[in-house]
Amino acid sequence: MEIVNTLAEQYAEAHSSAADVLLQGIYENTLKNHPHSHMISGLVQGKFLSMLSKLFQPKYVLEIGTFTGFSAICLAEGLQKGGELHTIELREEDAETAKQNFALSKWNKQIHLHTGNAREIIPLLPHRWDIVFIDADKTGYIEYYEQVLPRLQDNGLIIADNVLFHGHVLEKQISGKSAKAIDAFNKHVANDTRTEQVMLTLRDGLTLIKKRNQ
Repeated sequence: MEIVNTLAEQYAEAHSSAADVLLQGIYENTLKNHPHSHMISGLVQGKFLSMLSKLFQPKYVLEIGTFTGFSAICLAEGLQKGGELHTIELREEDAETAKQNFALSKWNKQIHLHTGNAREIIPLLPHRWDIVFIDADKTGYIEYYEQVLPRLQDNGLIIADNVLFHGHVLEKQISGKSAKAIDAFNKHVANDTRTEQVMLTLRDGLTLIKKRNQ
């Protein structure tokens, strides 16, 4: 199912600030060489993540799902001096690709890559997070959300990707475990009295989540 009109997406890309040479190269190399290249954040989404980071100026960012490192570098663009971005990738091959891409970034010393199971790694990280980006296995979204929410800064932001899941969540009868998991996550967040959220129809859907003011 086509969620965003292709012409509209191309128009938005043409009228958004361009990615720098490194990000453009990572994006193009991923599309050309990775068998699951559709998993990379689009150029407009990448610029959106970068802009949010620059506005928030976070000290600590957590990314769950590194892939080839494109979105991590976008999110690193707004880090405070001395800030850190921690990103977690389960697949060793993707982690190695991301590591090589990070080495070319001027934020290399601020990006910390962890390889392994995010459920096990998240509790070991000591920080309170200013931004959390969830873009990993869809069946784990609710657990990741519950793990990070208590350690989200009061004015922090959780960004959940793929919340429209290729349009499958719009079907009357949702099928497939990942689509069902995303639909369950969306309902879980919508019904959570601790937070408020807005779902955006950017690319494959992004939900922005913050704690409610007490």
